[in-house]
Amino acid sequence: MEATLWGVVGVLVIGLIAGLLARAIVPGKDAMGILPTILLGIIGSLVGGAVWGLFDKDQAVFTWPPATGGIILSIVGAIIVLLIYNRFVAKKA
Repeated sequence: MEATLWGVVGVLVIGLIAGLLARAIVPGKDAMGILPTILLGIIGSLVGGAVWGLFDKDQAVFTWPPATGGIILSIVGAIIVLLIYNRFVAKKA
């Protein structure tokens, strides 16, 4: 039970870091709170893992604790998700 709790906390922290870094890297104003930023990072982790899976089918991407490559892929995936969000969903002022 305790390991599961720390796993959830870890996912939230990595999601927050990846989401914040993606928002800092992508130009433009992103009016998001902390929960959408965490969600952006978590979805970015899934996207980054899926992209990596296209190139290396034998490598396990989702490991705990996350390797540097996993964190980088989370940030890259969050950037991709944020660019798609800004292009198709966000209201342009």
